[in-house]
Amino acid sequence: MKKHFTLAVLLLLTATNTWAGNRLLKETDIEAVALKLARETQEAGYKLLSVAEVKHMLDAKEDFVLIDAHPLEEFNLAFIAGARHFGFQSKHSGHWEQDVAMPNPLTPDDFRKVLGPDTGKKIVIYCGFTQCGRSHNAATWTQKLGYTNVYRMPGGISAWMDAGYTYKSNLKD
Repeated sequence: MKKHFTLAVLLLLTATNTWAGNRLLKETDIEAVALKLARETQEAGYKLLSVAEVKHMLDAKEDFVLIDAHPLEEFNLAFIAGARHFGFQSKHSGHWEQDVAMPNPLTPDDFRKVLGPDTGKKIVIYCGFTQCGRSHNAATWTQKLGYTNVYRMPGGISAWMDAGYTYKSNLKD
């Protein structure tokens, strides 16, 4: 009887530790993403918005600029109606030529044209998903160019779609 009890306890502990280990691993992954997002936000000085907040702003017809920071081919797959496109790389180098993901050599003035002349207007930037760095890169450059009311929607088009919100595509059927 003691042998069966010991075996049952050992199996239970193994199963519990395996489950807890998997749960812990997932939580540490979430923590790593959250800390990266928090550090990027603090470092660059922009603010964050959820997809629900951006959806509410669009539904209320709030006046703001919405920027999709994907490369053009990804933007064409799925984007939020009303978004303006300007592609950025995932990694922020701090060098314009390395950080922009557009064909042809575009300049900061080209980006300013997309953002508009009002440096105090609310600008919301998104990309693919929370771990994607394109929106951080774009938000950082937006701040560097003197815009002061910059927001990032970290969940991006993936969270937008997960929420069941409609989106546009430039692909032909």
